[in-house]
Amino acid sequence: MCQPPESLGPPDKSGAPKQHLKGMDTVAEAIANGLLSDLAWRGLIADSTHPVELAQALDNGPITLYCGFDPTADSLHVGSLIPLITLRRFQLAGHQPIALAGGATGMIGDPSGKSTERSLLDSDSLAKNVAGVRAQLAKLLDFSAKKPALLLDNHAWISPFSFLNFLRDVGKLFSVNQMLAKESVRARLEDRETGISYTEFSYMLLQAYDFYHLRANHQCLLQIGGTDQWGNITAGIDLVRKKNAGEAYGLTLPLLTNADGTKFGKTVAGAIWLDPKRTSVYRFYQFWIRVDDRDVIKFLKLFTFLNQSEIEALEVAHSTRPEAREAHTALARSMTDLLHGETARLEAEKATKVLFGGGLEGLSEAIFADLAGEIPAFTLPALDPGLPLVEALVIAGLATSKGQARKDIEGGGVAINNQPVPRDQAQRPLTQADLLFGRHILLRKGKRNYALGTLTTV
Repeated sequence: MCQPPESLGPPDKSGAPKQHLKGMDTVAEAIANGLLSDLAWRGLIADSTHPVELAQALDNGPITLYCGFDPTADSLHVGSLIPLITLRRFQLAGHQPIALAGGATGMIGDPSGKSTERSLLDSDSLAKNVAGVRAQLAKLLDFSAKKPALLLDNHAWISPFSFLNFLRDVGKLFSVNQMLAKESVRARLEDRETGISYTEFSYMLLQAYDFYHLRANHQCLLQIGGTDQWGNITAGIDLVRKKNAGEAYGLTLPLLTNADGTKFGKTVAGAIWLDPKRTSVYRFYQFWIRVDDRDVIKFLKLFTFLNQSEIEALEVAHSTRPEAREAHTALARSMTDLLHGETARLEAEKATKVLFGGGLEGLSEAIFADLAGEIPAFTLPALDPGLPLVEALVIAGLATSKGQARKDIEGGGVAINNQPVPRDQAQRPLTQADLLFGRHILLRKGKRNYALGTLTTV
């Protein structure tokens, strides 16, 4: 049986026990369990309360584990993928994962990793958000397996508590000194301008109670989460022990930043969402295929289900011929197949090839609309009776003058909808017959200079 965190000595300033094993190398040396060894190789283990005992529990398994997410939006984003994909890895190894929606804790707001107070959501918004992410979870977890994944909502067991009963049954078991030692609380207390409300200060107790409830009612042994959840996880282990509910373990996963120091999952256009209504499949695919060269092998390990030999082969290919972008392609294909399916991924690849001169056959209007955000756009004037191509090239910004446009056409460097324009057709007009989906025309000069013309009215 694992020892409680308190037996390891007083916590450090982050609230974590002093004598836990930490980091990929140490954990890999301490354990023999195949799943944990694979997680360590992938760089997915940041901290673990008792890795040796956890490995033994997994060997004697299957076990039940959980990861919580507060439904602050009606879609998850790629920043949520590491813990959810890790749940999938455990399920594939025969264990039972629980995805816990914070219908109750989402009304409070977790201060972990936040410098300011979160906006409070009402119950209707939270219910809508939980419903929105359910379909995304079904793509990552198997809810019909022999050991099916569970999607639970902590509102079911926290809402019946009265304030007085919660203080007596849970609050009494925590010292304020212990709570103040947690990094998420300490950092906010040191910021005199922002501080921390009692509401967010109490969040730790709610999450701790989640672990106890799941341990007592679902035999849940393990909680996983990002490194910013370490204080909340160890608080839950502490509560499980004090209520004599049995052993419990914690495992944290790395919080990612890109190699250039920017926040993972954020782009100039905003977050990359898993819901295709928020982030199209094309943009989702582009996010992965455009990752920094320094990150691509790391992301293959963290996010994909390619095995060690496959990833090592891609690493060799990437180091010898980085221009071929084999590793990037494997990453984009794996992630798009996982979240959106092969059919959608093939269409996204087709759209990508368009910007390298590929044909437009079979391209849907939705994917074509996504291209509009990738290249310069201009407004097409009326095409009746026709718009001279040389004039269109100037309007599109692809030529500085009609004379230059004529030279470009005569030099064989202009294409309409990726179809080369014959050199002797400098006077060719654009007409209704050139329109794609009745409203667009794609112009190209040279190999990479594109412009998309769109009629304002159809």
